[in-house]
Amino acid sequence: MKEQSYENHTRVTPLQHYIWLPLSVLLILITAVYGIYQFVKHGFSMQILLLFAVIVLAIIPGMLARIYALSLQDRLIVTEEQLRYFMLTGNRLAAQLTKSQWIALRFASDEEYVELANRAAVEDLSPDEIKKSIKSWRADHQRV
Repeated sequence: MKEQSYENHTRVTPLQHYIWLPLSVLLILITAVYGIYQFVKHGFSMQILLLFAVIVLAIIPGMLARIYALSLQDRLIVTEEQLRYFMLTGNRLAAQLTKSQWIALRFASDEEYVELANRAAVEDLSPDEIKKSIKSWRADHQRV
């Protein structure tokens, strides 16, 4: 697996990003155009309204599955990083950092983790600034 860094740490899921999302957008656009065409030509039609509703309802579960998985994973990462900080220092730092800051800190090696976490809390570093400050990158290949 390719070594992870700030430049390449984002994850793309081909099935979702290149197939499901584009097809969903295309399907909604085609249905909207077809619905407008049918409305102009024949007036209101309950079938077109139902078709559009079914397509939207078919897309929503895919979106929710992704949102729920990411939300759960974010909660787990925050808990893991709070435990990691506690194990390295014997102290808590939970109140000072935001969820996004904790998530960004997961990439820092143990050697620089405590200093960077303290700095992030004091200087209110953005997640992007935290990631750019990491010298020894700790890969996360398990992100959903």
